Amino acid sequence: MILAISIENTNTILCGMDAKESKFVECLSTSVTRTEIEYAFAFKNIIELHHLSVDDVEGAIISSVVPPVTSVVKDAVRRIFEKEALVIGPGVKTGMNILTDNPAQLGSDLVASAVAGIHKYEAPMIIVSMGTATTLSVINEKKQYIGGMIIPGIKISSASLTKETAQLPKIGLEKPKKIIGTNTIECMKSGIIYGTAASIDGCIQRIEKEYGSPMETIVATGANIKHILPYCEREMCLDETLLFQGLKLIYEKNQKS
Repeated sequence: MILAISIENTNTILCGMDAKESKFVECLSTSVTRTEIEYAFAFKNIIELHHLSVDDVEGAIISSVVPPVTSVVKDAVRRIFEKEALVIGPGVKTGMNILTDNPAQLGSDLVASAVAGIHKYEAPMIIVSMGTATTLSVINEKKQYIGGMIIPGIKISSASLTKETAQLPKIGLEKPKKIIGTNTIECMKSGIIYGTAASIDGCIQRIEKEYGSPMETIVATGANIKHILPYCEREMCLDETLLFQGLKLIYEKNQKS
C-alpha cells in the first residue's frame, strides 16, 4: 500500500492506495504547531483504525501547499513507517508538460490531479477542484497543462460574508429549499450554493469560449464538491480521489526511473 498525503491549507488528507483502489481517506487539521511525533501518532492511529499495520505501507508520497508543514510531515513518515517520503517538487518526474509562465509555481495538488486526469480521461478537459480554494485546471488536446483559474472557496466565501456583515449569521452548507429564499438564512444558503454553482458553470463556459472549442471532459473533485455538484448545470465526472490517484501514479513513475 502507498500512503498518499496531501497537505492543504485547511486539512492534511491521508489516502491508502493499493493496486486497485483506495483503502481509506481520512483527514487531520493542518497545523504549523503540530510536532513530528504528533503527526506520526496521528498517522499510526489512522492506519490502525482501518485494521492495517505500519508494515503494510510500502512507500509514501507528499503533495503540499503549506511549506512549513512539509518537512515535519516527511519526518513523521520516516519516524513511524521507516520510509523516505517522495515530495512533489523540482526534479520529480510527472510525465506532464506544464505550459504556464512559471511551471514551478503550480501547486503540487494541481499537478497530481492533472496527472491522474490525463491518465483516465479524454482531453481537452477542465478539472474543477473544490477545497479551501476552488480551482479550474485546463488541459489541452495534447494533454498539456496550459493554465486555469483560482476562485475563493465556498467556505471562505461563506465565512467572509458573515464576518463582514453585522446581521448575517453563520450558516452551514445545507441544501436550500428553493432558489428564491424567503428569509435571511434561506437567502444566504441559496446565494452560497446556487451562486457557487453558477460561477463554476459560467467559468467553464468562458474557458471554452477562449479555448475555442468545447471540452471533452469536465472532472469534478475536492472535499467540498459534493455540496455544489448537484446544482451545476454542466455535466461533470465526479472523481473524489483524483488527487490521490495522481500521487500514486507519480510515485510509481519515480520508482521505475
